[in-house]
Amino acid sequence: MWSYIARRAVQALFTLMIITVLCFLLTRFSGDPIAQYAANPRMSAEDKAALRERLGLNQPLPVQYFKWLGLAVQGDLGQSFFAKQPVSEMIAQRLPNTLILMFTTEIITVSIALLLGIISAVKQYSAVDNIITSFSFIGYSIPIFFSALGLMLIFAVQFKEWGLPYLPTGAAVWDKKDPVEYIKNLILPVSALVIVQTAGYSRFVRTSMLEVLGLDYVRTARAKGLTSRVVLFKHALRNAALPLVTIVGLDIPFLLGGAIVTESVYSWPGMGRLFWEYAQRSDYPVVLGILLIVSTAVVAFTIITDVLYTFVDPRIRLS
Repeated sequence: MWSYIARRAVQALFTLMIITVLCFLLTRFSGDPIAQYAANPRMSAEDKAALRERLGLNQPLPVQYFKWLGLAVQGDLGQSFFAKQPVSEMIAQRLPNTLILMFTTEIITVSIALLLGIISAVKQYSAVDNIITSFSFIGYSIPIFFSALGLMLIFAVQFKEWGLPYLPTGAAVWDKKDPVEYIKNLILPVSALVIVQTAGYSRFVRTSMLEVLGLDYVRTARAKGLTSRVVLFKHALRNAALPLVTIVGLDIPFLLGGAIVTESVYSWPGMGRLFWEYAQRSDYPVVLGILLIVSTAVVAFTIITDVLYTFVDPRIRLS
């Protein structure tokens, strides 16, 4: 196993190198941070050239890339062009909010998806299965911005007009150190994400459970007189959970990047909103810092997921 991990780690370094090159080129060609000063009559061409030189944008792209990469390896992600703050500090301020939002969503999603997927598989083609399947298709088809705005319209706007207890939209300034306010502002974005993700996860669980329930060893367990609960949870669910382990394992790294649409709709101060705000300004250090963290997490969790497979299913061996 250790030789496998070492080999994958070397592959990961090359993969990350390619990813950083592509991300750097895409961000550099996506826009010019100096362009917003084009309409400013008080800035002369000399001032813009001096600003470009001060920011290091006048250097050749290979020089800019290796200079950025060398600092990033040392933990220095640079300084934001517009916020005039270290990128690492900006990310550190937003990362806890994103982790709370996304891990809360992931825990609720996996719990509900397992329950719905198992019920749907056990009661295949029944009325309950048809209802759950319909919910899954609808939830998976609805764009996240539509469900986010719909929940806001119902539980924030309409409930307030009806005189019922309503939830905040996130647009107002709120005290993030107040746990009650924090939880209240967390409910709607978590709900919007859970609707979409649960729909997809439950379909995977249902398909896996149906496949496992038809295997010989499950029929043998039933023939031995084991109860349906033991057969379902001890024998079937463990193997049926393998695809879910893969999905969750690969989804976790993207938690760091946040949900751009959801965080923007609800003004949630997380990584996704930070990325969107500074991508529009072509603030390369911030954008590249977030992309580097997410890319590193994706590569790392891919290896971790492969290793976890050996514990979930002992038949799988890493070589």
